[in-house]
Amino acid sequence: MAARPLTAKPVPRPLTDVRAKSVPKHDPERLTTHSLAVHDTVAQIEQRLATAGLLATEPAFWTRVRKAALLHDAGKVAEGFQQQLLPRGTLWGQRHEVLSLAYVDLLASGGGWSDEDRLMIATLVATHHRALHTANSGATNAKQSLSQLYNSRTRWAEAFTRTPQPLGDPQIQVTVRLHHELLAWLSGALRIDPPTGPGGGPTLADRARLTLDHLLTTWRQPTTADRGLLAVLAQGALTLADHAGSAHEKFQTHMPLPTDYLRRLPYPPYPHQELSAGTDGHLVLLAPTGSGKTEAGLAWAAQQMRTMPGLPRVVWTLPYRASLNAARRRFQHDLTPAPGEASPDIGLLHGTVAHTLLGEAAEDECPDGSTPLTEGPTAAMARQARARAGAMRLFTQRLRVATPHQLLRGAIAGPVYSSVLLEQTNSLFVMDELHAYDPETFGRLCAAMGLWERLGSRVAVLSATLAPPMTSLIEESLTRPVTCHRAPQGTSPVRHRLVLDENPLTDHEGVERLRRWLRECHSVLAVVNTVATAQALYEVLADDARACLPDDPHAALLLHSRFKNRDRDRIERNLLRRHPERGTEDRERRGGLTVATQTVEVSLQLDFDRGAVENAPIEAVAQRAGRVNRRGLHPDGPAEFRVHRTAAGRPYEDAAVDASWNALTTLVAEGGETLSEQDIDRLLELAYDTDWGKAWKARTRQARDDFAATFLTFTDPFHDRTEFAEKLSKEFDSVEVLLREDIEEYRDLTTGQDGHPLRAAGLLIPLRYGQLKTYNAARDKDLGLYVIDGVYDETTGLKPPLEPETIL
Repeated sequence: MAARPLTAKPVPRPLTDVRAKSVPKHDPERLTTHSLAVHDTVAQIEQRLATAGLLATEPAFWTRVRKAALLHDAGKVAEGFQQQLLPRGTLWGQRHEVLSLAYVDLLASGGGWSDEDRLMIATLVATHHRALHTANSGATNAKQSLSQLYNSRTRWAEAFTRTPQPLGDPQIQVTVRLHHELLAWLSGALRIDPPTGPGGGPTLADRARLTLDHLLTTWRQPTTADRGLLAVLAQGALTLADHAGSAHEKFQTHMPLPTDYLRRLPYPPYPHQELSAGTDGHLVLLAPTGSGKTEAGLAWAAQQMRTMPGLPRVVWTLPYRASLNAARRRFQHDLTPAPGEASPDIGLLHGTVAHTLLGEAAEDECPDGSTPLTEGPTAAMARQARARAGAMRLFTQRLRVATPHQLLRGAIAGPVYSSVLLEQTNSLFVMDELHAYDPETFGRLCAAMGLWERLGSRVAVLSATLAPPMTSLIEESLTRPVTCHRAPQGTSPVRHRLVLDENPLTDHEGVERLRRWLRECHSVLAVVNTVATAQALYEVLADDARACLPDDPHAALLLHSRFKNRDRDRIERNLLRRHPERGTEDRERRGGLTVATQTVEVSLQLDFDRGAVENAPIEAVAQRAGRVNRRGLHPDGPAEFRVHRTAAGRPYEDAAVDASWNALTTLVAEGGETLSEQDIDRLLELAYDTDWGKAWKARTRQARDDFAATFLTFTDPFHDRTEFAEKLSKEFDSVEVLLREDIEEYRDLTTGQDGHPLRAAGLLIPLRYGQLKTYNAARDKDLGLYVIDGVYDETTGLKPPLEPETIL
């Protein structure tokens, strides 16, 4: 079909024919319909967040966001944008939100808005896709800011009034009749009288220019911290409403966690669970592994909802991505579905996929040529619509499981992450096993806790192994009181016979001991510190485990971080079925082997007869012990738990591993032949009462203060912060990658007939940034992922190609 000639004179367009989207294809969404949908979605967000925390200091907050919602896309009335929406449409090259500023200016006086109202509404309209100013950064993928796109060289009349065409008459962007129709509709929606006055005033282009100049001047200089944060939160509210309204996603009101959760437990609550449920405000809970910490955390969250405004969200965080699926399944099994639903809808904040979806959802509907397009504008907008629908699913649920890294990304703000930051308002953060983080991440999380408190949120920290310096850092990072509860002594029975072994776990004697335990039909857990060691040890022992249990397909299992998400999920399911917590009537030896890295340390409710582990930081050693004779119900009494000395700390700091070994040997010298709750406390005390422990606290406090100053201070709220995104990702040293051989399957899962980006998440493999070069990684801009070369097996995972095989 031939393209329409450029000389064709367009038919005057009524407001009923003005579109906001290119989808659905058969009847693209109208501008008025979309604007009302976004306005109505703001009400849902307000219902959830209410006026919690800092929002309570600005009574006009939600009123401004609602008005901005009606006005944010007014500039799409331009004929250039409408032509862009047509099949095989041509690129307009201008920003619709800049033209929208003209309508903000026109309606402000008739609406009786204050100067601050006018400024903030215009700011939200202008910045829902782009930053106002460019930061002085070396960011490699920063989009051009509005100050770069519109300046003294801009021909405003050509851009927004009469645009010259290669052939034929100029393109009139907004006809007089259409302008008056839109102005009347907006006035009605805002419930104000249409502006009146003599004709011949400033053109739409002039109004847009003057308003943008005012914004650029106002926000060029730093503002106060509170005003800047409120501005970013308002931006987050508008972008979230825009994306959710576009995706036609409704925010859930059902909370899977009932407020009387504690009374529904199938057993009498432990004292520490009752204490947690009776706490109002921040909580630190120290309780042994297997003593119901998770239930205590849920009971605390249920209690907080009674005294918080709006519809609070619960965010349950775990240190390892490998633990998220298991936690989500547990909540789906234990909590309450909405009426008519088969199971509770528990959110799962995927790492790289969430990052990609949020980035694509915030992509421009008005490409300006600064970023080359590999597809036409219409195809780009269709892809964006799919991404937006996927991203918004991440915001709808009221109970979410996540790693803190995705939450900390909200500190970057800007159009991509300001919604993530906003959603951290009026929330309940349960930080499970907070001890597992390195000093830098622990410090950043303490800084984030201070921000969450400003946003009206509350924090609970749960751990079996939280050292005193950690507790004191949490307390000093929050301004409101932190209630600390500890499970009473004796909550957990003595479960382990502690044995220290100077020889490596992987030498001949260590391997033969594991074989003997397998032949005796014990279920055996071996935890090592690196993936390469885990893979090699598994290869050596798997046949021995299978020989003892020839009819058991899961007699030997391997778990580490370098599996595809879908394979790791399958392995976790098999682990939980094969090695569940032992019951009081469960007297038989179970047999079977599991080799793992630190991914087994948290969340997974596993129970083994024997354990042999490599030495690691003292918290990790205690958590590994928590997977052996977990509830103290082994028929032989306390089970052997053997800790082997390592020649080097890798991947941990040598000093942390040395402090752990010194603490263990000191405990044994003091007569500690078992590993009780008191012994764990003693080990933590010994490990942190060292030069390493003192340095750990200083590093953590410095990381907290640096993160708060660099990332959590919003004195320049509308400067581009892309550099922060890149810096933060690299500092977290965590990225998900795709095998080159899986590219076609990934594309099919994301863009096929039933394609969805979250379906493709199962193909991704977590890596550290520092390992990318090892696997010949290359950034695929179309996929938004690093693609790697590597040898992969669904049973043993990704082979580390350059790591030396120095064992066995």
